[in-house]
Amino acid sequence: MANISDKDLTNIARKIKLLILDVDGVLTDGGIILDGRGNEFKSFHVRDGHGIKMLLKQGIVVALITGRQSKVVERRARELGITDVFQKCFKKSIAYGRLAEKYSLTDEEIAYAGDDIVDIPVLKKCGLPIAVADADESVKPFVKLITEKKGGRGAVREVCDFILKAKGMWGKIIDEYTEN
Repeated sequence: MANISDKDLTNIARKIKLLILDVDGVLTDGGIILDGRGNEFKSFHVRDGHGIKMLLKQGIVVALITGRQSKVVERRARELGITDVFQKCFKKSIAYGRLAEKYSLTDEEIAYAGDDIVDIPVLKKCGLPIAVADADESVKPFVKLITEKKGGRGAVREVCDFILKAKGMWGKIIDEYTEN
C-alpha cells in the first residue's frame, strides 16, 4: 500500500465521480457455486448494495467490470440501478477507457476496487486504486486504500461510505434517515 496520509487520501476521494467495481472477490466473496443444471449462484452483501444505492443517489456513477459472464451479475446490477456493466471483459483497461470517455472523466475522478492481478492495469491508471482486505498480495502495492473488510463482506460499503464522507455528503445522508 502506498504511504499516504489520511488527509491526502480524503482529498483524493473528494474528486471521485465514478466508482468501478470488480465483481468476484470484491462485490462477492469470490465463491462461485455451480449446480448440475448449469445454474450459477453468488452471494452479495446487502450493505454493499445499500452503499452503492447511496452513491448513485448522490450522483456518483457506479460501474461493474468482470471477467466472467453471469446472469446473476446482470440481475444484481439491475436491482441496484447500475447501468454500466462489462462482463466477459478480459482487458479491463479497455472498459475503463470507455467509461472515462462516456462520462468525460479524468483518471483522478475514477476509483477502482479490485482483488487480483487482472485488476492491476486499471489500479495503476485510476485516481483512487482500492484493494479489498483479502485481495491477492500482489495487488496491494498498487493501491492507495485497502479496506478493513473482505470482498463480499462489506468492503464495498466501506468504500462507498469513505467516498461519501470525503465528499461531505455523509451528514446529509444521515439526516435523511433520521428525519421524522
